[in-house]
Amino acid sequence: MKTIAIISRKGGAGKTTLAVHLAVAATIDGLSTAIIDLDPQASAAGWGDSRTLDAPAVVSAQAARLPKVLEAAASNGADIVFIDTAPHSETAALAAIRAADLILIPCRPAILDLRAISDSIDLVKLANKTVTVVLNAVPPRGSSASEAIEAIATYGVAVAPIQVGQRAAFVHSLTAGQTAQEYEPSGRAAEEIEQLYKWICKQVNI
Repeated sequence: MKTIAIISRKGGAGKTTLAVHLAVAATIDGLSTAIIDLDPQASAAGWGDSRTLDAPAVVSAQAARLPKVLEAAASNGADIVFIDTAPHSETAALAAIRAADLILIPCRPAILDLRAISDSIDLVKLANKTVTVVLNAVPPRGSSASEAIEAIATYGVAVAPIQVGQRAAFVHSLTAGQTAQEYEPSGRAAEEIEQLYKWICKQVNI
């Protein structure tokens, strides 16, 4: 079983959006998939409750219970698990980091977001792990993405080669208990998630 942690100490970075979209991509790919929601706001769990489909499985849990929940997921045959973390909880973020095969930090290409990722990067380094930043909600025009990549380089961490755009399909689909792949299968949002998912599979040898 592979475990992907999605962390950010900043709220509004797109952790839940990324977690549920990647989990659905894995489900579409035929993998037994689960989302573990460590955020007390339980946004991912709420999304799971609003779905008409059973997969992916969504479990709300406390950080202290994460090892047991992961153990249960593995024993139930999960192939891949995505952990959605709370923005202001160092405990939840560290628990997810320690359990993960791959750690992603979603980050919008805006100055406040770019400054805020340093806290998340410090946590990852504290656990002696490596991390990849995923540029999220990238505007369709302008140079903000390339400027963000330059800024992130100063932290000495990698940036995923796939960027996720600022697209209405992400918002509309989640409201309906879906993801962009289900809401608008041939749209750009679905295509970007599919490319990011394929990249993740290569990183964790799926």
